[in-house]
Amino acid sequence: MKASELRELDAAGLRQRLVELRREQLQMRLSQATGQEARVHRHRQLRRDIARVKTVMREAAS
Repeated sequence: MKASELRELDAAGLRQRLVELRREQLQMRLSQATGQEARVHRHRQLRRDIARVKTVMREAAS
Protein backbone atom coordinates (compact mmCIF):
# COMPACT_ATOMS: atom_id res chain seq x y z
CA MET A 1 0.00 0.00 0.00
CA LYS A 2 1.34 3.42 -0.93
CA ALA A 3 1.72 6.26 1.55
CA SER A 4 -0.54 8.45 -0.58
CA GLU A 5 -3.32 5.87 -0.23
CA LEU A 6 -2.79 5.73 3.52
CA ARG A 7 -2.99 9.51 3.84
CA GLU A 8 -6.55 9.35 2.50
CA LEU A 9 -7.65 7.19 5.46
CA ASP A 10 -8.85 8.64 8.74
CA ALA A 11 -7.33 7.76 12.13
CA ALA A 12 -9.68 4.83 12.69
CA GLY A 13 -8.91 3.44 9.25
CA LEU A 14 -5.18 3.69 9.90
CA ARG A 15 -5.51 1.90 13.24
CA GLN A 16 -7.58 -0.84 11.60
CA ARG A 17 -5.00 -1.27 8.82
CA LEU A 18 -2.21 -1.49 11.43
CA VAL A 19 -4.10 -4.20 13.33
CA GLU A 20 -4.63 -6.16 10.11
CA LEU A 21 -0.96 -5.93 9.17
CA ARG A 22 0.22 -6.99 12.61
CA ARG A 23 -2.21 -9.91 12.62
CA GLU A 24 -0.91 -11.03 9.24
CA GLN A 25 2.66 -10.67 10.49
CA LEU A 26 1.88 -12.90 13.48
CA GLN A 27 0.29 -15.52 11.23
CA MET A 28 3.37 -15.46 9.00
CA ARG A 29 5.66 -15.97 11.99
CA LEU A 30 3.58 -18.89 13.24
CA SER A 31 3.48 -20.57 9.86
CA GLN A 32 7.23 -20.09 9.46
CA ALA A 33 7.84 -21.66 12.86
CA THR A 34 5.86 -24.74 11.85
CA GLY A 35 7.70 -25.00 8.53
CA GLN A 36 4.74 -24.14 6.32
CA GLU A 37 5.93 -20.76 5.04
CA ALA A 38 6.21 -20.37 1.28
CA ARG A 39 6.02 -16.56 0.86
CA VAL A 40 9.21 -15.45 2.61
CA HIS A 41 9.32 -12.14 0.69
CA ARG A 42 6.07 -11.09 2.37
CA HIS A 43 7.87 -10.59 5.73
CA ARG A 44 9.81 -7.65 4.33
CA GLN A 45 6.69 -6.17 2.74
CA LEU A 46 4.78 -6.42 6.01
CA ARG A 47 7.54 -4.73 7.99
CA ARG A 48 7.66 -1.87 5.54
CA ASP A 49 3.87 -1.52 5.37
CA ILE A 50 3.67 -1.37 9.17
CA ALA A 51 6.36 1.32 9.24
CA ARG A 52 4.53 3.23 6.50
CA VAL A 53 1.25 3.19 8.45
CA LYS A 54 2.99 4.32 11.63
CA THR A 55 4.69 7.16 9.77
CA VAL A 56 1.41 8.41 8.33
CA MET A 57 -0.21 8.17 11.78
CA ARG A 58 2.60 10.24 13.28
CA GLU A 59 2.33 12.82 10.48
CA ALA A 60 -1.40 13.14 11.08
CA ALA A 61 -0.86 13.61 14.83
CA SER A 62 1.42 16.60 14.26
